[in-house]
Amino acid sequence: MEFGHFLSALTPFNLVLALFGVVAGTVVGSIPGLTATMALAVLVPITFSMDPASALILLGAIYTGAIYGGAYAAILLNTPGTPSAIATTFDGYPMAKRGDGDLAVALACFASVVGGLVGAFSLLLLAPPLSKVALAFGPIEYFWLSIFGLSLIASLSTGNLMKGLAGGAFGMLLSTVGVAEVSADIRLTFGSQMLVGGFGVIGALIGLYCIPVLIDLVATPDRHLKMEEDVRSVRIGEAFRIAARSKINLIRSSVIGTLIGILPGAGGSVAGLVAYSEAKRTGKPHQKFGEGEPDGILATESANNATVGGGFIPTLVLGIPGTPPDAIVLGALLVQGVRTGPTMFSQSGSIVFTFIYGLLIATVLMLPAGLLIGRYAYKSIVNIPKAVLVPTVGFMTIIGTFSIRNSVTDVILMLGLGVFGWVVGRFGFAASPIVLGLILGPIAEQGFVQGWTIGSATGNLFGMFFGRPISQGIIAFTLITLILPLYTARRRRRKEREQT
Repeated sequence: MEFGHFLSALTPFNLVLALFGVVAGTVVGSIPGLTATMALAVLVPITFSMDPASALILLGAIYTGAIYGGAYAAILLNTPGTPSAIATTFDGYPMAKRGDGDLAVALACFASVVGGLVGAFSLLLLAPPLSKVALAFGPIEYFWLSIFGLSLIASLSTGNLMKGLAGGAFGMLLSTVGVAEVSADIRLTFGSQMLVGGFGVIGALIGLYCIPVLIDLVATPDRHLKMEEDVRSVRIGEAFRIAARSKINLIRSSVIGTLIGILPGAGGSVAGLVAYSEAKRTGKPHQKFGEGEPDGILATESANNATVGGGFIPTLVLGIPGTPPDAIVLGALLVQGVRTGPTMFSQSGSIVFTFIYGLLIATVLMLPAGLLIGRYAYKSIVNIPKAVLVPTVGFMTIIGTFSIRNSVTDVILMLGLGVFGWVVGRFGFAASPIVLGLILGPIAEQGFVQGWTIGSATGNLFGMFFGRPISQGIIAFTLITLILPLYTARRRRRKEREQT
């Protein structure tokens, strides 16, 4: 960790690569269906002729830019550009609907930069000790972590808990369709070849979030977003003051994102949901999460960008990729002839530290680049006529869904789920619990089956599920998340009765 490595990252070539990567990643990430994984997979061949440090800087910049770019579609179209931006829709789109989309975009940019910096500094300073956290997580811890994520359904379904639970159960049922995670049995396909591959998460996200919005746009004469007479530029100063007031939320969510990013298979979507749940649990009574609360955007965007640096920790130190984009970066490193592992920081220190400094620089560059892109993205979405916006977004959703697995079946399922989501939405069933069940269902199933198998084999089933310290901590947080909102609401009602 020498100053020379920092200067190596500051060469004009590396700065251009960092800026290009951030802009390219942001643009790709903002298109529903085009994920950070896809952006890296498409662009990784151009890094083969570069030196390893420059190649890593470019890939890291694309990755972090794509995670941030997912917030644009989440805020302005109610469709997560990437799975990491699911929770951003909860408060981002309501803010855009009431005319604060420019402020929401600016908040997302500030939060992404803070989260990215916390993740990158953790990678720089704490990589070896934090990598041991990943090794401490077994199947049971993943199972309880997924249950913790599902507990968010209770907080997302305020006033309508039964419908929220029903939506979550339906999402988990959808996640069991197709080939089983552990046994490889084929389930719930009813003899249809279309369902063997199951419901893809990306297609389901696009269908459940975007198609109902498009149907409403066609069915109603209202504008997509509230249009101010004097369309303001991105409200940088106001966003900075809000972010500064919520610094505890920002730091806590960034740390959550870093720690969850370390866990293989968890990723930005889980990190965003857990951070959102914590922000809501610790929020003040006047804050209305789910109705356009700025703290909700700050929590999710800081957490999902912190997973970038966190995910690189097991990738570089242990050779275990935390997320699919990390796996692509690991593959690029192997092509370059760089060996990952515990000795990488000593044997290939110049490459690793130059890359980490480059990732920090790319994250800082995301601030001006993201605010500039966000300003034009917001103005464009607000001013585009519905006759142009609806078919354009519809075309993008179809292309994005098809490009995941080159499957027409995915497009059909996406459209079917979209119409289903619009119909059940008329009866008060929200899309978010269904998506939560669909994402966390496979993680819960795999952890439960593996934990049950190990517990049965060792004759200590109860100890396997409830006797491990990390599991006990996650169970405690889950109970607090479930009970505290009910206790707070009951206490508030009691005070209101006493005052009247």
